[in-house]
Amino acid sequence: MEGNYQTRAIPVVQERDTEQATFIRKTYMHVALAVLLFVLVETLFLNTPFIVNAGIAMITGGWTFLLVMIAFMFAINYLEGWAMQSANKQQQYLALIGVVMLEAFIFVPLIYIAIAQTGSLEVVNQAALMTLFLFSGLTAVVFITGKDFSFLRSMVTMGIFIALGLIVAGMIFGFNLGLWFSVAMIGLTAAAILYQTSSMMLHCHKEQYVGASIGLFASLMTMFWYVLQIFMSGD
Repeated sequence: MEGNYQTRAIPVVQERDTEQATFIRKTYMHVALAVLLFVLVETLFLNTPFIVNAGIAMITGGWTFLLVMIAFMFAINYLEGWAMQSANKQQQYLALIGVVMLEAFIFVPLIYIAIAQTGSLEVVNQAALMTLFLFSGLTAVVFITGKDFSFLRSMVTMGIFIALGLIVAGMIFGFNLGLWFSVAMIGLTAAAILYQTSSMMLHCHKEQYVGASIGLFASLMTMFWYVLQIFMSGD
């Protein structure tokens, strides 16, 4: 059945406890499946010379890389919105797969460089474990405290624009944003995860678990990007 959910949306927080638990289980199961698919696709991409070369060219392309990242950000937001609005499960899963594919391509040059620097996946694995630990901790904070973190939305939005401004300034004036920028971006992503986790309970309904998983997965991968950069800088 085609259409959207707006005419019959009931927030998960107003559902029975069993419905809430089912929604949470399905959402995080899909986040886990997205991570697993990311690993598989990333492995395939890293073993495809054409894709590796395209990724390296992208990350060393200066303004091209910035424009590509902005385009990817809008594409991911569009796919998330598409999944949230559509009542068609096939479309929702296509959106999820699309986001995973985009994230996998974005990560090709960074993971390739990390492996080239160390000769193994050790740094990548360490960064992945740290990211999962942080993500799990932030998720636990929301569910244990039951606090509404909607107030973080404006801060996250403002932080994104400030970060983009700093990136543009760094490219214009030729300065390196350095380690502290990565630390600040992890903090910003942590705030986004708190907001998204709280928001999905307040605004999503029980059939929007795929769309909710897309937003959480995208934030998880953004955090992983900057955690990995920090681990690489300390190697």
